[in-house]
Amino acid sequence: MAEHPAYPVGLRLTGRRVVVLGGGQVAQRRLPALIAAGADLVLVSPEATPSVEAMADAGEITWLRRPYAEGDLSGAWYALIATSDPVANATASAEAEAHRVWCVRSDDADQATAWTPATGTSEGVTVAVLTTSARGRDPRHTAAIRDAVVAGLSDGTLVAPHHRTRTPGVALVGGGPGDPDLITVRGRRLLAEADVVIADRLGPRDLLAELPPHVEVIDAAKIPYGRYMAQEAINNALIEHAKQGKSVVRLKGGDPFVFGRGMEEVQALAEAGIPCTVVPGISSSISVPAAAGIPVTHRGVAHEFTVVSGHVAPDDARSLVDWPAMARLTGTLVVLMGVDKIGKIAETLIAHGKAPETPVALVQEGTTAAQRRVDATLATVAETVRTEAVKPPAVIVIGAVVDATPATEQP
Repeated sequence: MAEHPAYPVGLRLTGRRVVVLGGGQVAQRRLPALIAAGADLVLVSPEATPSVEAMADAGEITWLRRPYAEGDLSGAWYALIATSDPVANATASAEAEAHRVWCVRSDDADQATAWTPATGTSEGVTVAVLTTSARGRDPRHTAAIRDAVVAGLSDGTLVAPHHRTRTPGVALVGGGPGDPDLITVRGRRLLAEADVVIADRLGPRDLLAELPPHVEVIDAAKIPYGRYMAQEAINNALIEHAKQGKSVVRLKGGDPFVFGRGMEEVQALAEAGIPCTVVPGISSSISVPAAAGIPVTHRGVAHEFTVVSGHVAPDDARSLVDWPAMARLTGTLVVLMGVDKIGKIAETLIAHGKAPETPVALVQEGTTAAQRRVDATLATVAETVRTEAVKPPAVIVIGAVVDATPATEQP
């Protein structure tokens, strides 16, 4: 008999009985999607993996702790057969055929009446990939195709040309520490959907080159300020473009809410009645040290880390940092925006009890091709910054974790 391709279909299983035979790794992988589909799930198996057992304990599935018995598929709409007993699998498969229950078999796809596709989701779209026949089925190839499609939908590189998604309003996107690969998937997708991008100097600049020609890219540093302060002018630009019905992305370096003045922009947009989506980003306070081989915490070395802004000196009346408390901490201190103030910061920490020999690392242009790491101590860091010509942006790490790895320059 000629072999025909499988017919793809989406099953609506909400409230419908689904029986799973076997509580091993196959069930562990398949059950979450069936739970998400709202199925009335019955697991039949004398044993289960800890993860499957946790699903039963949480009431997400009903677990019958025994081997399969004929009649278990009665009333089922769908069955997953995945026991380690070939005889039980064959018997259950025959029962499914007799009762016209669509049945997946993990041990023998040729004897199944249904196949499980490689699936993935992206913003409300489910991608399901099936091979055309049982012979030559390669799950790795199928999964690779699934992953490529989902990734393209997620990051915006795969968009239907005549059905481009546009969401008027503003998305406040954290671009991460600089490497364009370290922006979140959601952030990259929103960039691909934007009409206007207002970008900071420290945002991942390489991503801007990928934008279509029609996208208006605005350098936040070059917005005319006129009678406004810089931040007010940026807020007004966001509001103006959004009120024109455009999809606006405010692309910021790191995370919008870590010394990024993101909340000021959110508040201004809220007052203007403009919808705003906040997309968190990977903060340079953690990622840049990691890229330079420095863990901000390390077992037996540092049980906490503190992130402070160094944009104003410790003796500046505007400083909100309790520097004496910082000196008493035994963990890691991460200073952002502090290159030109590091001498005064080091003096203050030493004056309040921090050991002068405390290790310090300065990581300039972290995660980019220009990344370099310069090591010093609190006693020598001011001079080191001068002699090594360390320039912003640089993340400064103070504490014993600096010596957790060899102090060699990282690529």
